[in-house]
Amino acid sequence: MAKNEKVLRFRLSIDVGGTFTDVCAIDEVTSALRTAKVPSSPSDPLTSVLNAISVLDIDIAKVHLVIHSTTITTNALVTRDFPPAAMITTSGFRDVIEMRDGTQEDVWDSFREVGKPYIPRRDRYEISERIDYSGRVLTPINRDQAHDLAQLLTKRGIKTVAICFLNSYANASHERAMRESLLAVAPEMDISISSEILPGINEYERFSTTVANALLAALVSSYIGRLDEALRNQGYCGDLLMMHSGGGSMTAALAQRLPLRLAASSIAGGAMAAKYIAKQCGFQDAIAIDMGGTSTDITLIMNGEVRVVQQWCVEYGHPISFPSVELATIGSGGGTIAWVDKADALRSGPHSAGADPGPAAYGRGGRNATNTDANFYLGRLGNVLAGGAITLNAKDAERAITDNVADALELSVLDAALAIVQVADAATASAVRLLREARRSLSASAPLIVFGGAGPLHAVAVAKELNAPLVIVPPHPGNTSALGCLLVNIRHDFTAMFQSLVSGIDPGALEDQFASLEREARERLAFEGIPDQQILLERAVNMRYAGQWRSLTIAIGKGQDSIPDAVKRFQSEYQSQYAYLNPTAPIEVYQLALTATGQLPEVQFRKHEVIGGVPVRQSQRPVAFDETGDFIATNIYSRSSLSAGMTVTGPAVIEQLDTTVLIPPGFKAQVDEWLNLRISEVP
Repeated sequence: MAKNEKVLRFRLSIDVGGTFTDVCAIDEVTSALRTAKVPSSPSDPLTSVLNAISVLDIDIAKVHLVIHSTTITTNALVTRDFPPAAMITTSGFRDVIEMRDGTQEDVWDSFREVGKPYIPRRDRYEISERIDYSGRVLTPINRDQAHDLAQLLTKRGIKTVAICFLNSYANASHERAMRESLLAVAPEMDISISSEILPGINEYERFSTTVANALLAALVSSYIGRLDEALRNQGYCGDLLMMHSGGGSMTAALAQRLPLRLAASSIAGGAMAAKYIAKQCGFQDAIAIDMGGTSTDITLIMNGEVRVVQQWCVEYGHPISFPSVELATIGSGGGTIAWVDKADALRSGPHSAGADPGPAAYGRGGRNATNTDANFYLGRLGNVLAGGAITLNAKDAERAITDNVADALELSVLDAALAIVQVADAATASAVRLLREARRSLSASAPLIVFGGAGPLHAVAVAKELNAPLVIVPPHPGNTSALGCLLVNIRHDFTAMFQSLVSGIDPGALEDQFASLEREARERLAFEGIPDQQILLERAVNMRYAGQWRSLTIAIGKGQDSIPDAVKRFQSEYQSQYAYLNPTAPIEVYQLALTATGQLPEVQFRKHEVIGGVPVRQSQRPVAFDETGDFIATNIYSRSSLSAGMTVTGPAVIEQLDTTVLIPPGFKAQVDEWLNLRISEVP
């Protein structure tokens, strides 16, 4: 090697959350992992990212790959922090996103209102044009009207536009012409057109997805561009990759065009890390529980894979038709507020104290009792969090529990605090149970892989509720989403309409459509620098019983037997999910799907020698457990002092920078060769 040749040895991941920004870097020569956690900067996420990287103390010029996940897009959709925007659609169809599909989130509550459209009616414009289902032009686009509309939007200062014409999936010429008219007047506009964002037949889902994508474009484009420039100024020469909701990554350039794909990217990062940990520990099936400060996200690993769904939403009534890891989310976390309802029943969430003012114990003016306050009063948390960044106040925690729960239910403060965490644990277990029951093929022996800042505190209690035999807590639970970014490949998803009963499918036409998608996939991955031998293409079809709207994505191979085989898999999967089977009913294919993966070198984490030994406690304090109902002397250990092969027997508390692990009486935690804690009941 020449003396001036640069050694590229690090792979770096970044996860920007609402409260903290996490970074992980793995040294691919030694397999050593470095992590850092700093407070997020909501006004400018780039500041916290650069601060976190500086804490790692690595030379960016020696980093050959940077992968980034973020909650920026998800938070923008939740808070509706959008720029002024307009939607342009076919005359007579501006209310599609308001009429929706007629469904309700709660079928028993017909009065519950769905969130208003992201773009209000006054900002949804119609234009004369019409294309039929086959792509034939019925009414040419009115160019003069398009030009006048472009000038009107410019005068109104609108720079974000979604163009959604009725049958543009069959013929995109009118949407492109409308975009050209807008750019001719205002070249700086951020424009999303539905024929490029989601070329599918269902206009409601297509319009909704395109509108959300347009609203995020300016936010994401500016941030990604500045981050890319900042990394290059520090010496980084590779591509900036962005984690997307489907569990893969894409280039920064594509993320700027499809920013909506970044929604749920942090959750996807955690899910991919859980998948890796499950395989590492020898399990094909597992349940991943990510409990943070505000919410808990639950995903399933089945047969070694994270389940992916084709449609999901951040807010009901606003579907996102991009692939995403399947998840269930509930309002249960460290900051979740406990309250007593009108029937004198103790409830947990979904409201949260958030980061500001936060739990009462933070001493920042919070008055509500939260899970953090209860855990602190019970001795399960120490006096400081995040390595001393937060100091907890015992009097404030006790006052909040007394005022909000104990007095209302005529309980002692101890019993009230125990009840608060028990209700939260039951709510989490219930959410897991619902998701698990919907997937009956999940193994009954599947372990819980628990992470997030609050997860390891509640892990064993949730496992007991579910009769799960094992809990696995990774070495860096609070950095798991960032860790997951290190483990993913580049992945793109392509779709094409192909509507036909399976009995009438022409195999040649089917093969031609897939071949077209595969050419597009190879071109995109080649542009991103992926050699042909590292490209994996996986075909699938979206199938349903004819006349139904509920569909399943079914893998399909090549050749004459591919269609009958796909039908068999569809019937088996449909029966598994919906407990229904009709072998004589006609089945139709309505869409083709192709997953294109650019395989990156697999990350190798350091495997530690199992030495064993007796763990040395750091201190001791009184802790109250569900099993004891009162305070008992409990050993406190530092996670950093535990070596592979050691066993910590409960009652015990294990503290580390990013979380606290609770080991109740009757349970033990064994440290494996990867430094995971494997918690199980003492025989």
